[in-house]
Amino acid sequence: MACESEESVLTMATIKFYFDTRRAKADGTFPLSFKIRHGGKTRTVALGVSLLPEHWDAAKDRVTRRHPSCRALNSRLSHMLVLAEDALYTVDSRPRASVNDYAEAVLCAVTGREPKPAANMFLPRFIAFGGSSNKKPATQYIYRQTLSRIRAFDADADRLTFEDIDRRWLERFDEFMARTARSKNARNIHLRNIRAVFNDAIDDEVTANYPFRRFKIRPQATRKRSLSVERLRELFAYPVEPYAVRYLDMFKLIFCLCGINAVDLCNLDRVTEGRIEYERAKTGRFYSIKVEPEAQEIIDRYRGERHLLDILDTSSDHRNFIHHCNKALQRIGVVERRGRGGKKFIEPAFPGLTTYWARHSWATMAASLDIPKETIAAALGHGGNTVTDIYIDFDQRKVDEANRRVLDWVFYGKR
Repeated sequence: MACESEESVLTMATIKFYFDTRRAKADGTFPLSFKIRHGGKTRTVALGVSLLPEHWDAAKDRVTRRHPSCRALNSRLSHMLVLAEDALYTVDSRPRASVNDYAEAVLCAVTGREPKPAANMFLPRFIAFGGSSNKKPATQYIYRQTLSRIRAFDADADRLTFEDIDRRWLERFDEFMARTARSKNARNIHLRNIRAVFNDAIDDEVTANYPFRRFKIRPQATRKRSLSVERLRELFAYPVEPYAVRYLDMFKLIFCLCGINAVDLCNLDRVTEGRIEYERAKTGRFYSIKVEPEAQEIIDRYRGERHLLDILDTSSDHRNFIHHCNKALQRIGVVERRGRGGKKFIEPAFPGLTTYWARHSWATMAASLDIPKETIAAALGHGGNTVTDIYIDFDQRKVDEANRRVLDWVFYGKR
């Protein structure tokens, strides 16, 4: 719980010391700030002072005698408060001054320098955080998607400060996204991106505001996204329209390659000694899959110029391919021509089907054959590069044998 002192009351704004004990720094101390209130809004200004709880007396606004430098710190804090109050009085003379104006004036006064213009602005930090070089291109892309949604939702997004984003703002943003994204889990991706930037800003003492303490990101239980062996066999034998043959083949290839992610499928380079080997885009982890005859047959039909498959020869990028593939998969079904114009109507045979179902279905088939969980996890590339992973060389033959058993069961009924 954070500790706040009694306020120094001014004509237009109030200021007090704010000892934020909600989140400790690495050395166990907590930051001391000024909290400024004006017009029903609050801003904080970091003072560059961090203390242990026993070193701060909230009732007296003083560093306790238990701190070895209590006298020097108390003198420094008293001087800062005088400077801050003078700065607030200066802002009082401005017409329609905002709480941000007061906070900026206090920051200038106590630091003796001009603050960075975007120090407490949300979007500049969000853009820098989401586009940092240590993030994978796929992650950067998701942050850009979040950014576009924020700007579509809030007309004043470029003027947002961290303190402007409260629980009600997050609730309204979630409601806005729900108009076009019915999946709660899809919306949660963007909310988690915002939360990550808040955590980063708090670590740097840019803000003490943390709306996610009251706004919880709760996952939504999803329905099963796998097909039974009977439905898989039905799908693989379904008489699809000519344009959809290619997309059904790609679904089948994903299944035959242990549920490989579609983005990794698009970027495969070659088959080497009967195996495909690559670093998974999501994790960067090395991965190797034996190419069974069922997979090789499909690969041979769709040889690419730049990559193993021609996916990126005909699609602008993997997202474009996945979009069209999923659309085609969901249109597999009974086709009827109705009306005088013969308008085409489709009754989907596999509602909601996407490329990701191939991955889930492979895991479901493997589990139904009593293949050990550890082998299934290794086949799907689950787990991380932990010390255990590094020193235990998992027998790749177990994965190869598991995949062969799954394919034999699905395609030929052999258990």
